[in-house]
Amino acid sequence: PLVVKPDQLIKRRGKLGLIAVNKNLTQVKAWVNERMGKDQKVGNATGKLRNFIIEPFVPHKDNEEAYVCIYSHRTADTILFYHQGGVDIGDVDSKALKLDVPVGKDVTVADIEKVLLTEISSTKKQRVASFVYNLYRLYVDLYFTYLEINPLVITADSIYILDLAAKVDATADFICRPKWGEIDYPPPFGRDAFPEEAYIADLDAKSGASLKLTILNRNGRIWTMVAGGGASVIYSDTICDLGGASELANYGEYSGAPSEQQTYEYAKTILSLMTSSPKHPDGKVLITGGGIANFTNVAATFSGIITALRDYQQKLIEHNVSIFVRRAGPNYQEGLRKMREIGSSLGIPLYVFGPETHMTAICGMALGKKPIAKSNNVHFATANFLLPGGQQVAESSKKSSTGSQENASSGVSKKLTSPATSPVGETGTVRMSQAEIGSDAYRQMFTNRTKALVWGMQTRAVQSMLDFDFICSRDEPSVVAMVYPFTGYHKQKFYWGHKEVLIPVYSKMSEAINKHKEADVLVNFASLRSAYDSSIEVLDYPQIRTIAIIAEGIPENLTRKLNMAARERNVSIIGPATVGGVKPGCFKIGNTGGMLDNIIHSKLYRAGSVAYVSRSGGMSNELNNILSLTTDGVYEGVAIGGDRYPGTTFMDHIMRYQADPAAKMIVLLGEVGGVEEYEVCEALKDGRITKPLIAWCIGTCAGMFTSE
Repeated sequence: PLVVKPDQLIKRRGKLGLIAVNKNLTQVKAWVNERMGKDQKVGNATGKLRNFIIEPFVPHKDNEEAYVCIYSHRTADTILFYHQGGVDIGDVDSKALKLDVPVGKDVTVADIEKVLLTEISSTKKQRVASFVYNLYRLYVDLYFTYLEINPLVITADSIYILDLAAKVDATADFICRPKWGEIDYPPPFGRDAFPEEAYIADLDAKSGASLKLTILNRNGRIWTMVAGGGASVIYSDTICDLGGASELANYGEYSGAPSEQQTYEYAKTILSLMTSSPKHPDGKVLITGGGIANFTNVAATFSGIITALRDYQQKLIEHNVSIFVRRAGPNYQEGLRKMREIGSSLGIPLYVFGPETHMTAICGMALGKKPIAKSNNVHFATANFLLPGGQQVAESSKKSSTGSQENASSGVSKKLTSPATSPVGETGTVRMSQAEIGSDAYRQMFTNRTKALVWGMQTRAVQSMLDFDFICSRDEPSVVAMVYPFTGYHKQKFYWGHKEVLIPVYSKMSEAINKHKEADVLVNFASLRSAYDSSIEVLDYPQIRTIAIIAEGIPENLTRKLNMAARERNVSIIGPATVGGVKPGCFKIGNTGGMLDNIIHSKLYRAGSVAYVSRSGGMSNELNNILSLTTDGVYEGVAIGGDRYPGTTFMDHIMRYQADPAAKMIVLLGEVGGVEEYEVCEALKDGRITKPLIAWCIGTCAGMFTSE
């Protein structure tokens, strides 16, 4: 006798009548043939049944069924057990007994027996406890994030797993591949997997940049090619808000400074999908660009997109495609100029906007909800700044909006006049001692005396930090040393204004820290494979108060262990998966804030009064711009990172801002996924947060789609 059921990502198959029990092989074949390739509705999603699993039928009684589940959260793993199981279990979360296993701790068989198995008969208790114990060990060892068995059948002499659903942490592949083997990650039910998605995933795996693509509606009218993860969510939100959810064809991003060739491959894939689906009577629209980049060379990425547009020119005309572009960041004016040039020769409508236009304004234009504005690129000028690969902006040096002469090597001269809206209204930067600010009831993360170590040979990021220091009138560079284990001790040349300075590079963290006792921040550019080890190592040195981890995709188990260790030592972690943060007039992490023209335009060389915290690193620069236009500027800004368990949470930073008299207003940019925003709601309710707080939680589009 056999059991047959679909082997796809479908919940509650029993309730849906998608399980056949105690059938012979002939009956099973007939059952499958009736359903194979047929549409099935699950919730709001409709998809075809294609994969089935056939397994032996295990005779058992209802009272032999049980339920067990393990799931992870920030501080612990939780094991749930209930002495009943099966299709009609109901609200198991309220019924089940729970045992929390703190991160880094272990559980014993005795703990499981005592807490979870109170309703299990004594003859079975030890066997079940041993099973749950070993299940948890497996869960941890193989980097699961969720595992549910329902029902777990416990007979007089055996234990059977009849149905199991689980999630593994895909970022742990480099650790677990020998144990996992090859794993295919199926798409959610109701959404097919496309070879183009696999192609972009392969490009992403081979690149230091981030390239993501999910096809939502192959025949959709509205296509996006957005730079940045946060921006991609915001554009999807806006399109859905404007009524375009059913016509939104794709979701994805290109970010992290992809090369021209990588951007070309990404753009070519989007355009191929767009022009190989049926024509739409209203024509199609492509929305591309994004926020104000921190470090992506806009001209280089746009060159890749332009090459793809030329390749698909005729098909774009045939499909009546209109293109809307909005972008800013390093070398953006050259990028926009190239876009305008190609627009005049493509033979299709192409509208180009810079940072003078709000990021999402082009969505309304593209969907016909707003009149198309005239491009008016009057925001600010980009001077000759050095870019990777020797590329430079093809303009002569110009006067910046502050009236200072910009220079390729020195950044800008020190004579910077704060605008009238500045809290101090004086020349130079705002400097406040602890006594001037008030009591030491809160902990300042950065000051104008902050000194940093940088892990990795990130010369461009270090130069960006030194240029920022110089225009903020710091007396000396904020970067005191670099650590790079793949080279011997040497000194690296950088610019400090018009002068050259030499920064030592060590092969060992211990050498750097022992020789630079003033260093209190680590900016960690290590890869996802080594970021955990290098961060754990530095926790042994009490002088380090803050660690910024740039890498994305560190396995969640490692991140949780690092977070616990850091909290025990009172060390603040920004990230993982962050661009960093900025304290105007004092200190910035890596590439945060972009290039000097953007820093000057956003008035990041002196403190304003508005403190923000964001999940998205790309959107932090957009916030810098918006706050500079609408307030007296940024007091401090932190991007906590896009991974599931950021080292510090929204509340950690908001409570610092709440206690800091110089921060007059707080801004929060939340994001779909996680529960950090709920803590902020509770703090507003109970009065812990009294300062004005403005929040936008992006990702509301998630509820408008039929599949995950």
